[in-house]
Formats: sequence, structure tokens, C-alpha cells
Amino acid sequence: MEIFDKLFSFLVYAFDLFLHLDRTLGAVIQDYGVWTYLILFLIIFCETGLVVTPILPGDSLLFAVGTFAALQYLDIRKIWPLLAFAAILGDNVNYAVGNYIGPKVFHYENSRIFRKEYLQKTHNFYEKYGGKAIILCKYVPIVRTFAPFVAGVGAMTYPRFLMFNVIGGFSWVTIVTFAGYFFGNIPAVRKNFTAVILVIIFISILPAIVEYVRHKRAARPGPAL
Repeated sequence: MEIFDKLFSFLVYAFDLFLHLDRTLGAVIQDYGVWTYLILFLIIFCETGLVVTPILPGDSLLFAVGTFAALQYLDIRKIWPLLAFAAILGDNVNYAVGNYIGPKVFHYENSRIFRKEYLQKTHNFYEKYGGKAIILCKYVPIVRTFAPFVAGVGAMTYPRFLMFNVIGGFSWVTIVTFAGYFFGNIPAVRKNFTAVILVIIFISILPAIVEYVRHKRAARPGPAL
């Protein structure tokens, strides 16, 4: 039971940390100074580049970064391209791992789980729809962590992946960071920062919710004639 208590305590701490980045990020900047840039780089890199760390803050952290940059605690000219590079680099590492693992796991013709035909279907999907998927998935928490890995497993051609990865990573970091830069310090936003973070998280997962509802509706059998 002790291990579950510790796990629960950690999850509560992590949830509180993500929701109150306006306070926690300020403390990090105060305690670590210029090293904050490296810390933020590593968080965004791990959130996009490591399949095992999808719960790290992405959208909320970028919004908070923009807010503090507007207050001159961070240099927007440095932090913006740095985090865009972190997101793009993370996706490339994730893709490379998936591309390396995929052929080794899916080479069994008669495997019930890792069948070679599944790999081929995944490859065909990403070649046809992968560009749009790679870009849109950047705005969906957790999904954006797995999308590059799956693209690598499905052997999506690297030049095609790289092009859409750069577009997706750059646009994601730019939009969310500058949203915080221009709107994060509006008094109403500052006063309700936690609520704003929750709204950002909800908006981030909204495309996945809409797509799920559309899929469920499409799967319903039509009325019998």
C-alpha cells in the first residue's frame, strides 16, 4: 500500500505543478536563472521525444513561458526558437526509435499481435494521411508524444515526416507561446490562471474528442429499411 500512496502523492503533486505553472515556473526562474532555458528545453524535448513521458506539461508550459517572457523574466527571442527546436528534435528522436524498433518487432508473419501486415497498413496510412496527422497531433496532449513513434514504426518516409514535423512543431510552439506572451498578463487571465490552463488543456484535446464522436456516429448502423 505504501507504494500506491507514494504514487498517488506524486500524481497529486504533478497535477498541482502543471496547473500552477504561473507560480512554479516563477520559482524555477528565480532559483536557476539562465539554467531555466535548459530545463525548459529538456521538458519539451522529453514530452515530444520519449514515449514514456507523455504526461509532461506541453501546452500549459508553453503558455506560461510566453507569460513570463512578456514580463521580461525570459527572453522571447531565445526561448521561442529554443523550444521550437526542442519539439522538432524530440519528434525526430521519437520517429527514429519507432523506425528502428518497428521492423524488428513486426517481422513475424504469423504473430497475433506484431503482424507484418499491420506494419504495412500503418505505413500506408501515414503515407496517405500522415502529413495532416503529424501536424494536428501536435495540438493534442499525449497523442503528440505517440504520433512520431507510430510514424516511425509505420515507416513513413523520413523526408515527408521531417517536412510536416517542422511545420507542426514550429507552429505549435509559436501559437501557444505567443498566446501566453500577448494574453497571459491580462489581469483577468492572471487572476484566473488555473482556469485558463484547464481551458487550454480542454481545447487541446477537443479535436480528439470531436474525432472520436464522429467515428462513433459513423460506426452506428443505419436504420433498417
